[in-house]
Amino acid sequence: QVQLVESGGGSVQAGGSLRLSCASSARTFSKYCMGWFRQAPGKERDGVAVIYTGGGVTYYAPSVEGRFTISQDSAKKTVYLQMDSLKPEDTAMYYCVADGRFCYGLGTVGSFTYWGQGTQVTVSS
Repeated sequence: QVQLVESGGGSVQAGGSLRLSCASSARTFSKYCMGWFRQAPGKERDGVAVIYTGGGVTYYAPSVEGRFTISQDSAKKTVYLQMDSLKPEDTAMYYCVADGRFCYGLGTVGSFTYWGQGTQVTVSS
């Protein structure tokens, strides 16, 4: 069983930045596809960005490409999501996800076994 603990959400004005963190309890951190999904009120939960912790391969949703950056610190078993140039439409609950495999694209909700509790990001105009 892998536990994911998120932190770093909050409220920011449009154009601002936030950094989300996700700490993993996995024994072998380097063999996971990890990343972030988000869900806005009344909308489906969609992939935002993922990274393969064994090699740094990354995928991004088109809506965040160029504004968000996913990265990892293997020593801390932590994945980060740096979010810049935030827009009101980025407002959502953000969930950290993990699955013990290579990343083949963003994937879907059903592609990930482990989920964090979620952290709220609110962007005001």
